[in-house]
Amino acid sequence: MEKLKISEIAGALGTACPVEGEVLSLCTDSREVTPGCLFVAIQGERFDGHDFIARALEQGAACALAHHGGDFPRDRVLMVDDTLRGLLRLAAWYRSRFDVRVAGVTGSVGKTTTKDMMAAVLSSKYRTIKTLGNQNNEIGAPKTLLTIGRDTQAAVVEMGMSGFGEIRDLALAARPQLGVITSIGVSHIELLGSRENILRAKLELADCLPDGAPLLLCGDNDLLREVKIPRLNIIFYGIDNPNCQICGTIKGGTPFSTGFSIRWQGKSYDAAIPGTGSHLVLDALAAFGTGVEMGLSPEEAVEALKGYTPSGMRQKVVEHHGITVVEDCYNASPDSMAAALDTLRTFPAAGRRIFVMSDMLELGEIGPSCHRQVGEKAASGGVDLLLAWGDLSREAVEGARERGMRDARFFQDKAELTEELADLVRAGDLVWFKASRGMKLEEVIQGLYQRV
Repeated sequence: MEKLKISEIAGALGTACPVEGEVLSLCTDSREVTPGCLFVAIQGERFDGHDFIARALEQGAACALAHHGGDFPRDRVLMVDDTLRGLLRLAAWYRSRFDVRVAGVTGSVGKTTTKDMMAAVLSSKYRTIKTLGNQNNEIGAPKTLLTIGRDTQAAVVEMGMSGFGEIRDLALAARPQLGVITSIGVSHIELLGSRENILRAKLELADCLPDGAPLLLCGDNDLLREVKIPRLNIIFYGIDNPNCQICGTIKGGTPFSTGFSIRWQGKSYDAAIPGTGSHLVLDALAAFGTGVEMGLSPEEAVEALKGYTPSGMRQKVVEHHGITVVEDCYNASPDSMAAALDTLRTFPAAGRRIFVMSDMLELGEIGPSCHRQVGEKAASGGVDLLLAWGDLSREAVEGARERGMRDARFFQDKAELTEELADLVRAGDLVWFKASRGMKLEEVIQGLYQRV
């Protein structure tokens, strides 16, 4: 974040400026206050940031942003109607001060990995910033925009949502010149009611693109491939759909990489990425398209893909005392579960292929049936052992057993699952972990590492 006068911030927010001074950074967590920051008091379900304003100011915050009163000095506080809206408005004003290439990415599945690959490609040519982790909401996206600096040449902004209007707000602030939509699945169907409504919400990104802007859509997705927006330059990418402008063909791979070719404008380019699975190749195709549409040659984009590094627990492969562990429990949905099982089937393993799962969240009333389908898919071949924990994952075990899977086990808690897994696993086995982030399945992984 570039240094700002408090009076500039107040002007951008349309509020009175009770104090002079400068702001050097932004903070939304009182535990992370640094001298000279703007502390934004966020009111959540469990905590109200207004309760920490006084402490933040004592710790050196230059001023605070608030929307209701409290036990804090008003002469160092900017008052707005709503601090979340104020943060977004500030980010929009700040972003407008810079001439920077911005790409926006959203989708039901794969948007964080695609964002990371897009940033890897763009950073090979431009000084690039990106959304950290999956901080893609009304707090994280503005914070990303506020990290733009005078030397920033490109930015990749991930945009998540749980309802209508949220992506539109983020996109209006980010002002992207290119958009990517990775998929339309069933994540958030509990709130939006149908995949068609999810598509409408995701297409809010398209609504905010300028005329003629590139919009990259996964042509393998049944809903996205039907999208028609004449004012935009729609570019479809895919593996299974031969009508895509960017087509990928998987050539082979190892547990740590995948080789594939990219067909683009009548020519073919050989490419490779860390990790394995067709879903990762789709993400790479979107990143390739982003690169060439933002000024890289196809050769430069292909070479840059090699620099992508998986982050967090996104299909991270770990060799531990002769056991291959795939840490893939950063998040989960029916589509990503299916992709994990498909990849597991072809993943090299000297011993058994073991799938350890827990619940997929935010599926509403279709949750039980979606989990049962995961179990049925696990039973269709390629999985030797299914271990599950979580209220909904019981359905997966029952679905697997009904389809004839002999070894599908359900556990009452993570401790029981961890002990059983540690007892039965042996050298040569492949253990794949998959669950929604809220289930904290990484605790089982750490328990396994400690016991084996």
